[in-house]
Amino acid sequence: MKIEQVSWTDPAATALRARQRAEIADVYGTPDSEPGVAPSAADIAVFFVACEDDGTAVGCGGLRDLGGGAGEVKRMYVDPARRGSGIAARILRALEEWARGQGWTSLRLETGDRQPAAVRFYTRSGYGRIPNFGAYAGLETSLCFERLL
Repeated sequence: MKIEQVSWTDPAATALRARQRAEIADVYGTPDSEPGVAPSAADIAVFFVACEDDGTAVGCGGLRDLGGGAGEVKRMYVDPARRGSGIAARILRALEEWARGQGWTSLRLETGDRQPAAVRFYTRSGYGRIPNFGAYAGLETSLCFERLL
């Protein structure tokens, strides 16, 4: 398993993000549940893809710079058949290491109230609930978390 930094437009990254958005659309019953500005090449500071030894891309995640030493985890996704294998933890560690290298002091994220596995994952990974921030403020379906680096 390799975790590689790639461009936002990398074909594997693009395909994984499309699968992530399709899964979220299915869970929430809407094609667009993004409460703020969707991440893009213009505002994602770094993006990683996890690949199996044969090159098959199985997971991804990126960071948006929030300023003031904080970043936001965006588009974390692992192929459903590979969940529980530690891939998500490896991607998250790569994101955290990259953020520390930039001098960032915290990472924040948002997940939804219909994603209990994500809530368990982030809680186990050291992220604690915080008041909803930014575009998520006031949204009852959003659950926000933060970890100090």
